[in-house]
Amino acid sequence: MVLATLCYIRNQGKTLMMHRVKRPDDMHYGKWNGLGGKLKPGETPEECVIREVAEESGLNIEGPRLRGFITFPAFDQWDDWYVFVFTADRFHGRLTEPDEGYLEWIEDGKLASLELWEGDHVFMPWLDGEKTFSARICYDQGKLSGHEVIFY
Repeated sequence: MVLATLCYIRNQGKTLMMHRVKRPDDMHYGKWNGLGGKLKPGETPEECVIREVAEESGLNIEGPRLRGFITFPAFDQWDDWYVFVFTADRFHGRLTEPDEGYLEWIEDGKLASLELWEGDHVFMPWLDGEKTFSARICYDQGKLSGHEVIFY
């Protein structure tokens, strides 16, 4: 089991995304992702997302908002990934270049045209809703095979 966070930082109709193209061995290679990563032992999801965003972007987010929780069964072919999904619109700092890829502010209307994981197209619209979600998004050999969601 892998516990992780994912954050979509928003500002003036744009979302900060990372194009994961620096490491060919990266399971996300070629994809665009929000920012985030694995929880360290004893760390809360909020502490993790703040730390990961700072490490990956140089930005210090304030008051990240938990939008949902996603279970990805056997996402990397071995482990189930449990991901806390956040948004943030308050931050300070200066963008830095991460090791995994390149950061870019993408107009919200163009996010769906990026090379995203197929499941991202499913859950990203839920980030704009008022309800918190709990979802299971399933992949089979890297292809979306199904999903289900409950809104609270």
